[in-house]
Amino acid sequence: MRFPLLALLVNGPAHGYDLKRRLEEGFGSALPPVNAGQIYTTLARLERDGLVEAERVAQNGRPNKRVYELTADGRDAVAGWVVEPTAGTRLKDEFFTKLVVAVATGLADPRELIDRQRAEYLRALRGVEDLARRDNGSATAALLYEGAALHLEADLKWLALCERRMTREVTDGDRAPS
Repeated sequence: MRFPLLALLVNGPAHGYDLKRRLEEGFGSALPPVNAGQIYTTLARLERDGLVEAERVAQNGRPNKRVYELTADGRDAVAGWVVEPTAGTRLKDEFFTKLVVAVATGLADPRELIDRQRAEYLRALRGVEDLARRDNGSATAALLYEGAALHLEADLKWLALCERRMTREVTDGDRAPS
């Protein structure tokens, strides 16, 4: 939540509820409803870290509101975040760790683990497809759904590869990979 809030402040100051609204509008139904408390907690941390400054603004007959603005350090931080590539390769995968341990120790049947994981990926894929069908036509949400579906389809292909290689090793009596 930290960097998206900083990014929303690039074009000018805003108060917490405005940032919440803009986040929800920008991501459509692809983003679960944002908790206002989370917004204000994150803004307080950003202020503490010197990335935003807040000013109290009087409102007619209502409590003052805090309007947040980026500091120079905040601008630098969000500029760095936007251009920095995001890690794409997952070399630490919890399911794979379970599978290797199951094969090496006999703790569980690797075929059953793979079947359960496949069912989980298929459930998640159906969920993404359901969200996409119910969406209000947001192009941003559609891209997120399509990306999630492609990742899940790749995970399903990877599981098939794991099944071919890891269960063959159990059948052949070979030692599990280390």
